[in-house]
Amino acid sequence: MTLRIQSRIGVQTSADRIWALIEDLSYWDRWNPVETGVSGHIAFGGQIALTERVESLPERQVQYRVAEWQPRAQLVLAEKRGWQFGALRFFEIDELEPGNCIVANGLVLSGFRGESFHDKHKRVIRAAYDEVSQAIKAAAEAS
Repeated sequence: MTLRIQSRIGVQTSADRIWALIEDLSYWDRWNPVETGVSGHIAFGGQIALTERVESLPERQVQYRVAEWQPRAQLVLAEKRGWQFGALRFFEIDELEPGNCIVANGLVLSGFRGESFHDKHKRVIRAAYDEVSQAIKAAAEAS
């Protein structure tokens, strides 16, 4: 079973500007309140390391593998969290018209342990990704 936790927000700027924020991993510390200390490379099979801080959950060091990416459209990061537990962290940009986008970010959990994690923590994770949505909107529209 797979379960999705997602936040979506309208952003009044171009997909290029939003993608520039996402692809500059060293810049995440300036706009992302949840994922900091990001390093690595966006490339197929590339590795990305970061520190994840979600309120009421322990801080954790995460090692993602880039599962899929398309400039100006999406970044999907995969993590094997253990036996019967996988996670996909994603950012998606949908440009409705020039200068008007919908940005989604979230988590897809899979496996038996992923289901129990979802049931226990979905509210705090959703709140954290709502913060990320607000932050990327503010950073993208400020430029």
